[in-house]
Parts: sequence; C-alpha cells; structure tokens
Amino acid sequence: MTEKPRPKLRRLPINRLIPNMLTVSALCAGMTAINFASREMWEASVFAIVVAAILDGLDGRVARMLNAQSKFGAELDSLSDFVSFGVAPPMILYFWVLEGAGRVGWVFVLFFSVCMALRLARFNTALEDPNKQAWENNFFTGVPAPAGALLIMYPLVLSFMFGDDLFRSPFMAGFFLSIIGGLMVSRIPTFSFKKAKIPAAYVLPVMIAVGLFVAFLVSAPWAMLSVIGAIYLGSIPMSFQSYRKWKKRAADGELEEDEEIDVDTSVKEDN
Repeated sequence: MTEKPRPKLRRLPINRLIPNMLTVSALCAGMTAINFASREMWEASVFAIVVAAILDGLDGRVARMLNAQSKFGAELDSLSDFVSFGVAPPMILYFWVLEGAGRVGWVFVLFFSVCMALRLARFNTALEDPNKQAWENNFFTGVPAPAGALLIMYPLVLSFMFGDDLFRSPFMAGFFLSIIGGLMVSRIPTFSFKKAKIPAAYVLPVMIAVGLFVAFLVSAPWAMLSVIGAIYLGSIPMSFQSYRKWKKRAADGELEEDEEIDVDTSVKEDN
C-alpha cells in the first residue's frame, strides 16, 4: 500500500512580506513610545511616534513597488495605525501632563482615540465607494491619522525648546486633543501628496530641498517638527480652496485625463 504524498506547505517570497514587516515595525514603534512615556523619556517617545509615521508612509508604497498588495496587509495596517496613532500619542500626553487633571484628562484621551477609530473606519469604507471621482484622491477627508498623531504632540515638542512653564499644561494638551480629534473626523479636505508627480525640471531642486530638510531635521529636530506642524496647519485653508477649484473644474468638465488619478483600493498608503 503506497503512502500518500504529504501536501507541500505554501511558501511566499520574502518580498511579499516586507510591507507587512514595515507595518508590524510601526506597531512596535507605537507601543515602544508608550513604554518610553511611562518612564518619562519624553523625547524618545516622540521620536518613536515619528518613526511609526515614517514606516506607515512606506509600507503601502513598498507594497505597490513590489506588487505585494493584499487585503490582509490593508487590515493589518489599519489596526497598526489605531495603536500607533490613536492610542500611543494620547497616552504620551496623559503620562506627561493629563494624569494630573484626573478624570477630565482621561476624557480627552478617550475622545481622541474614539475620533481616530471613527476616522479609520470611515477611510476603510470610503475606499470601496464606487461614486468617488479619481481627482478626489488628491485630498484626504479630514486630517489623516499620522498627521493627527504628530499634531497633538505639538505642546510637548514646543516644551523641548522653550521649557515646561508655558506649554506643560493640561488645558493646552486637552485643547490640542479636542481640536485635532475634531479635524480628523471633519469633512474638511486636506492635501494628499501620495500621488503627486514632480516635473522633470524640478527633480534636482526637490532633491536638494530634501537634503536640506534631512540636515535640519538631524541637527534641530524639534525646531523642524514645530515648523512642519505650523506649515501643515496653515495649509488646511489652502487645501479647502484648492478642493473647491478642483470640484468646480470637474463639474464644468475642464479636467484633463492626466489630471485624474487612478484609484487603487488593494492597499492603503495613508489614512
């Protein structure tokens, strides 16, 4: 009697696992930020959230480059985002200053986490919207999760430069948690640069600008993060005006084919 051959285990090439490895690394960075905050290592905790945001921005793009998009990766990315951007940053602020505010401080933490969960849920369902026009992918609806996570730590970053006397305040932390949480679930359009194309003539200046940005970020990280946060908040009114112009042009049929962007819902790149 012949033995039946054992079924071969399915094997996946390593390049298909790289995007999920980046996502898991972002999750670990978010959890590590909480650990740092519990030990009052504030600068390290903020740095860990920045690392999580960078990894979150890379995983979707790497998945597209390697043709490794999957539904599993998209769901893992969403769960990782909630922990890294919806739980870790408000917990850092709680350990930093809101714990002294008692129950009120905890309410602000819960409010932001709920807003993050609602934002991610809305983003996931919007990916499957058949009525969404291609040009709308130039914009997010509300502030995306990584940006919201970094913006709520603005008071903490400013305290690194100017001291705790002015910015280490439960009122200040609660204000940012409330405002940024509201912006995340709002319908305000904000710029999305994930599909942006750079003209060939501007490639060299852009690379030079990136080099200068990295140099300043390494030499004066907190000042650069403060400037970036201020620029991003200032860009929100501009994005609203730009959205209205795009919408009007689309209604008038004035958009060119190359101005429309294809939608790829197999993997999320940002949220």
